[in-house]
Amino acid sequence: FRLHGSTAEEPHILLECDSSVLDSIQKHLKLYKIRRKVSISPCPELSLWAVIPGDSSSLPKRADQALLLTPDPRAEVMGWRLIAKKGANLSEIIPGSQLGDVQDYHRHRYKQGIPEGVKDLPPGVALPLESNLAFMNGISFTKGCYIGQELTARTHHMGVIRKRLLPVTFPEPLPSAGIPEGAEILTGAGKRAGKFRAGGGEVGIALLRLAHLQEPLCIRLGGDTVKLRATTPEWWPKAAVK
Repeated sequence: FRLHGSTAEEPHILLECDSSVLDSIQKHLKLYKIRRKVSISPCPELSLWAVIPGDSSSLPKRADQALLLTPDPRAEVMGWRLIAKKGANLSEIIPGSQLGDVQDYHRHRYKQGIPEGVKDLPPGVALPLESNLAFMNGISFTKGCYIGQELTARTHHMGVIRKRLLPVTFPEPLPSAGIPEGAEILTGAGKRAGKFRAGGGEVGIALLRLAHLQEPLCIRLGGDTVKLRATTPEWWPKAAVK
């Protein structure tokens, strides 16, 4: 997020990230700043909030206690992102709001097929286009020269995306241990259809071959067979799944 108001001001960028990889992200950014006079530091005094379902008409356009209150840049269904000082009174920033549980947020985004963090997007494994980042303002096709730019642009303009991250639901009660991350997903005929990435309760997200989207799917855990169903999010572009 840009915190400076104009190009005349000194640039200040606030980067939201998975807290579990904060150290590695700082090292990565410092590696690429080379000799530029760029200061990179964490902001432990700030707290991040998700405001859902995101009815913009009910939110204030300016809030003195909020450093940032802006639509979630990934998708309209994710509502708003709120960044404020720790200890700020949220009821004053957003009158009439109710405090939810963090699992409510994760369940909401899994239902919408929105990946977030290293569990959903494993570093070195997740590919940008398969992760639907082109739908979420996560890829630039006009900015020149970044790592992976040529392959990503060529695949986007000429190739076919055969696998994508999709929201999945489990219609039946799950095993007590839940579904392990990376569990293989099979079709009813036993063909490999994809892998389960992460989830919470009866919802989750999985990388699936689009050719098997309409087929019965399952995960085999020991002697148990767990059924699941994949769907295409309504907020996707209509031409997303060919």
